[in-house]
Amino acid sequence: MIRRLDLRGQTLRARALRGVVPRADVDVEHALDTVRPIVAEVRDRGVAGVLDLCEKFDGVRPAHLRVPAEALARALDTLDPAVRAALEESILRARRVHREQRREDHATQVVPGGVVTERWVPVGRVGLYVPGGRAVYPSSVVMNVVPAQEAGVESLAVASPPQRDNPTAFEGLPHPTILAACALLGVEEVWAVGGAQAVAMFAYGLADPDADPDGVPALLCEPVDLVTGPGNIYVTAAKRLLKGLIGIDAEAGPTEIAILADDTADARHVAADLISQAEHDPMAAAVLVTDSETLAAAVEAELEEQVARTKHSERVTTALSGPQSGIVLVDDVDAGLEVVDAYAAEHLEVHTRDAGSVAARVRNAGAIFVGAYAPVSLGDYCAGSNHVLPTGGCSCHSSGLSVQSFLRGIHVVSYDETALRDVAHHVVTLANAEDLPAHGQAVEARFPDGIG
Repeated sequence: MIRRLDLRGQTLRARALRGVVPRADVDVEHALDTVRPIVAEVRDRGVAGVLDLCEKFDGVRPAHLRVPAEALARALDTLDPAVRAALEESILRARRVHREQRREDHATQVVPGGVVTERWVPVGRVGLYVPGGRAVYPSSVVMNVVPAQEAGVESLAVASPPQRDNPTAFEGLPHPTILAACALLGVEEVWAVGGAQAVAMFAYGLADPDADPDGVPALLCEPVDLVTGPGNIYVTAAKRLLKGLIGIDAEAGPTEIAILADDTADARHVAADLISQAEHDPMAAAVLVTDSETLAAAVEAELEEQVARTKHSERVTTALSGPQSGIVLVDDVDAGLEVVDAYAAEHLEVHTRDAGSVAARVRNAGAIFVGAYAPVSLGDYCAGSNHVLPTGGCSCHSSGLSVQSFLRGIHVVSYDETALRDVAHHVVTLANAEDLPAHGQAVEARFPDGIG
């Protein structure tokens, strides 16, 4: 079901390791060819274009692109009490963690009379994307909305695909559990739009087909400054295409789990955790890195048994048997650390002796889960951490979603006359060295008696 890759006895540097570790083949560039006309359709035709695209890709033409307030209230009123309680706990824990991430403004007196202040200012408006394909993700509502709210974002909108299954029951709206999560968080602006068209709607705004008296179309959806949230390859391609017009959090690919384990690990736990992420998608990646051949064999046996019992066994089997998944055998835990750092997983679990110390040595991971009682599933829902994380090896340079994702640092420079005069000759010297004399002259103009 899952292949083995034996790296024992080999000395591989990071670059070589990146070429041999299991990895999904995700061709975003190819998807751009599909996405470009979708984006153009939204830009040029507005509401009509979005409605046509919903019908084409989601199999339903929503009666309301913007979810009515009464539908949000009804979804919350009819939410299973146990699900509501779980969501409320998830929100509470996420707020505890993300509230502590808010940075304070800081002023540095560089010299007497010269102060540079770094102000942290939230993005003005954000569009938060919540997938709605194979599974329903109210947890992604929590993970997107909470850090935006804690950052102080004043205007936020959520988009999630209208549901095709039983459209009469769903009324062509996003799944009611998604709507209920939005209502719990106080989100009033929710759009029944999915895929690349949702990203385009956020980037360009959405015009009302009925023009106002001046003949200028009124905007139903105002453009946003930033789009966050995971999605399929077409959402990712739309983010890439529109980056610059909008900010983006990351180009999310299929989910990944890597587990670094030694002979102290419980094979049942390891197999269950690999399966837990494999059930997301046939392209999901599940990788075990271990120095124990005994554990590897035990995990293989557990996978055979547990996959047969799991609900989405076909999907899980496809993911585990794909080139993106595998068991990597290494000489020792030190070699395993080199492998997981080269892999730079979205989620990394550490099941070793002294797991905390081993985890502290990891440099590249979206999130690290330490020991037998911190599975990735905990982080997906109720750890308090964020589950919107970098994939495809991007954790070597990028972070997961946080309050910082929604803040911008602005330097405020305040110098008085004496402080400027004191450094003026250095400014003029550097300006002339760069052959930009007008830069220096802008300083000299303030001191007609000369800068000394």
